[in-house]
Amino acid sequence: MDAFFVSVEELFNPALKGKAVVVGGQRDERGVVSAASYEARKFGVHSAMPLRTAAKQCPHAIFVDGHPELYSEYSQKAREVLHDFSPAVEMASIDEAYLDMTGTERLHGPPLLSAHKLHQQMKERTGLNCSIGIGATRLMAKISSDKAKPNGILYVLRGQEESFLAPLDVGKIPGVGKVTKARLNQIGIIHIGDLLRVDQQVLEENFGKWGQALAGKARGEDAGAWFEGEVGEEWQAKSISHEHTFGHDTADLGKLESTLAHLSEKVGRRLREQNFTARTIQLKLRYSDFSTITRAHSLASPTQMDTEIFSAIGKLFHGNWERGRTVRLLGVQASHFEDMPEQMDLLEGDKKQKWARAFSASDRLRDKYGDSTIFLAKTMGGTFRERVHENPAEKPDKKR
Repeated sequence: MDAFFVSVEELFNPALKGKAVVVGGQRDERGVVSAASYEARKFGVHSAMPLRTAAKQCPHAIFVDGHPELYSEYSQKAREVLHDFSPAVEMASIDEAYLDMTGTERLHGPPLLSAHKLHQQMKERTGLNCSIGIGATRLMAKISSDKAKPNGILYVLRGQEESFLAPLDVGKIPGVGKVTKARLNQIGIIHIGDLLRVDQQVLEENFGKWGQALAGKARGEDAGAWFEGEVGEEWQAKSISHEHTFGHDTADLGKLESTLAHLSEKVGRRLREQNFTARTIQLKLRYSDFSTITRAHSLASPTQMDTEIFSAIGKLFHGNWERGRTVRLLGVQASHFEDMPEQMDLLEGDKKQKWARAFSASDRLRDKYGDSTIFLAKTMGGTFRERVHENPAEKPDKKR
């Protein structure tokens, strides 16, 4: 999807069209950019940049807090369009997906024709633009779709992969971040084509198995790492977490506890959505000087209940927070998942069943009326605007 969050905002506020727009918070707030319009990107603004830096880079930009619930809604609408074109759909993130179109020729025609049909359907049914890359592998589809932005289609024919990739910056390979790119540059690899001119042993000595994968990617292969398994294969998350960075560092115990309660609610809700229970609860605590600690606790029995998550996280917090020391960030994570049993053990008592019914009812109310409709009393004073992020253009984020 093209500038997905900004495009959704434009649907509900057409006055934003054609302007430099930054989604993620206000210009003077602590936090990072979730998304930027193409007009703002011309001034160097990009996802994950601090909001205050974005304001300096592009002083005339319009800053928008964002509406995560709308982004989720339109992501689902886009997904419905994709599933009408292929049963094999892999959502790489909220705004990016891969489709295996093998065997759909009779229904949709050859690659370019089917891409144009998809392009048109996406616009008509969601009101949003997308860019499409076509290739024999996900890597080629990913890179060519980036080259096609905004609102374009690019088809790299089979057999043309090496010549297409060779002149591109090596950082265009999904998974090659700043650190890896710097190391590659140090040994003379600037462009993707350079990977095939270097002795493979040099790549293996410097990068291990990733070095072998890089050589394959220079030939246009998925070659493991970011692209494993079949398109459309189910990938189960290994953990669920929520974090919050305070606008101003705080040592206020009431605010810290209420924020942890709110984070626990969010984690619990997502566990229930996935029908999982978690056995391990982890606290993340970052102080003003950026020193960070993580502490985990394994429960006697797995849970998906907000109260039990908060109880565990509260003990971790009080056992590790240096009282009076100001906190910058708090996070709650649940991991070591188990499927939710069809029936709750009667020995656990009626109280737990009542809590389960209460949380199920609260989830339905939040789905209908929003997250602020109902919450634990302890959460009061700890609610905050949820921040979400588009998938970075250079790095698909497959959840495992």
